[in-house]
Amino acid sequence: MEERVKKIYERLQKREYRNLRRVEDVALSNDCKQISDLALRSARRLYELVAQEQAVLFEEDRIGMMRTITSVPPLLQEEEQKALYLGRFVFDSAQVGNISSDYEGILADGFLKKRALLSVQKEKYATDSKQFKELEAMNVCIDAILLLAEKYRAEAEKMGNTRLAEALKRVPMYAPNGYYEALVMMRMINFTLWLNANKHNTLGRFDEYMYPYFLKDVERGSITREEALALTQEFFIDLNFDADLYPGVQQGDNGQSLVLGGVNADGDPVWNELSELCLEASLSLNLIDPKINIRVSKETPFSVYEKGTLLTKQGLGFPQYSNDDVVIPALCKMGYDLCDARNYVVAACWEFIIPGVAYEIPNVDALNYPGIVLDVIKEKLVGVHSFDELLSEVKARIQSVCFSLAEGTKNIFVEPSPFQSIVMTDCIERAQDISEGAKYNNYGFHGAGLSTAADSLAAVKKLVFEEKAVTAQELICALDNDFNGYGNLRAQCLACPKMGNNDDFVDGIAVALTDCFADSLAGLKNERGGIFRAGTGSAMYYIWYSEKLGATPDGRKKGEPFSANYSPSLNVKFDGVLSVIHSFTKPHLERVCNGGPLTLEFHDTLFRNEEGTQKVARLVKLFVENGGHQLQLNAINRETLLDAQKHPEDHKNLIVRVWGWSGYFNELDLEYQNHIIKRIEFLS
Repeated sequence: MEERVKKIYERLQKREYRNLRRVEDVALSNDCKQISDLALRSARRLYELVAQEQAVLFEEDRIGMMRTITSVPPLLQEEEQKALYLGRFVFDSAQVGNISSDYEGILADGFLKKRALLSVQKEKYATDSKQFKELEAMNVCIDAILLLAEKYRAEAEKMGNTRLAEALKRVPMYAPNGYYEALVMMRMINFTLWLNANKHNTLGRFDEYMYPYFLKDVERGSITREEALALTQEFFIDLNFDADLYPGVQQGDNGQSLVLGGVNADGDPVWNELSELCLEASLSLNLIDPKINIRVSKETPFSVYEKGTLLTKQGLGFPQYSNDDVVIPALCKMGYDLCDARNYVVAACWEFIIPGVAYEIPNVDALNYPGIVLDVIKEKLVGVHSFDELLSEVKARIQSVCFSLAEGTKNIFVEPSPFQSIVMTDCIERAQDISEGAKYNNYGFHGAGLSTAADSLAAVKKLVFEEKAVTAQELICALDNDFNGYGNLRAQCLACPKMGNNDDFVDGIAVALTDCFADSLAGLKNERGGIFRAGTGSAMYYIWYSEKLGATPDGRKKGEPFSANYSPSLNVKFDGVLSVIHSFTKPHLERVCNGGPLTLEFHDTLFRNEEGTQKVARLVKLFVENGGHQLQLNAINRETLLDAQKHPEDHKNLIVRVWGWSGYFNELDLEYQNHIIKRIEFLS
């Protein structure tokens, strides 16, 4: 690592730069608060925040930028919010987020070209029309980012930072003239999106849209590989300076995901020299951002898996792998155009979304598999005469719950986001804010606790219907008493087949449950004309749902957590990681392809020699060849985690994967720390 980059990295680790932030909250002017049109008010808010931001640069910075305003004031006044929210569906504070911008388009155009297009479009509408106001709001947002650029240009010039000052004379007004200017512009866009109250801002297909600028520098001999690596490292470091200010369920849940590889619109491979540099930069920095995702297929060279496994070995909890062979056809079956399906990225965690042309809510709610199974068992088990009859009751309940979940998303309210609209593909042409929709407006439901549900039904099938070792009433009584006084029965439940051992007895139930989830959403439309997509992720619901759920027939006690994402139940013995891969590739994953990775935990000792690292890389390749859709591997050490709980001061930079994101272990709530400690650690 270059000495200059080392200094920036050390500054980030020391966190002393946070002392330069404003202590007091920033207030909006009365003029701003009184603007009746919400799009114009949103734009004015952004402009006022930029005006109050202090440009902070340090001597080593070539990209820089850090927030001095720590929070974004709400767009709505309290009484106004109550009125607007009344009878409406409000998701994630009604803010636009978890979206992937058209970075390729905005880099190619620059903001002055967007402004010229705005001027042309505004002439088509009356000044008091909704369209004119939305276009004018976008225009004000361009004023804001240009003001931000001028602030940093002036500060760079004042400090004698001529390279950055010269870059800011071009970007973000015009298209970048090379890789360095493209990085500066990307950092400025990312910064502005966060200041605009947009949540979970992904970085999309970085190695595809940035490659032309990288290649331009290479071809004219103006950049060396070492220089490109150093610039990439600095850009990655800069993404972390404000990470503690980004909203999420936990620190680190900020959605700064970056996708590498895959194919272009014509189906040709994208993997290039910049892809390699990104992996190298991430490996050298050991930071939680950006979260690296790699798109792979049966055609992916084994060397890509090897390089990805080096990141896993580092304990970062990424890369996460997505299988083009499954995902692209699945998206096409959902109604996406092939060129868009080939361009997919992941949202904040793992959900599949399309850059530029989609405003989807891929994490709008979650199905509680174990909750449904437990309710049906307690209500119906005594009266049914066969397992098939019970399973039919479960399927009927899943269908009913899915319909209710879909109905619950109606009459949505979303605050306008004119700056986000500028960096989408065609909002200016449509004269429509992105909050009102895009080409794709699909919603996604997670599916939490699949293995717990399948394991529970397998236990009922075996103990109640096949072996008749316990009556339906006895089992329900044991569950109602949290297995207290029923130790022998609990032991029998725990000994029943568990998903992850390549046993069709239980895996077949999981297939039936996921198929039912997909069937239950098929044909349903949201109010924006989009579909509802079934998924295999859990997000935070593996904690939220489980802590309120009573004991389940798999032997799980009241309040014990489900496994995170799409993975085996906790505290279960398995035949090995191969059996887990075989079990979890049996479901028809193309039907539940909202996203949600098979999540496997490996003890970090497995990576201590070349043989172990190669073995893990081969497992990833096997998963892809077996038809798995998404995979997430973590290298953990239970003893290290326990010590970090006792002595957090000795483990300040210990990184773990939580669900679809990585964070610092010591910044997590205790319940999330404990869940990570309980996860399975494969040794081979």
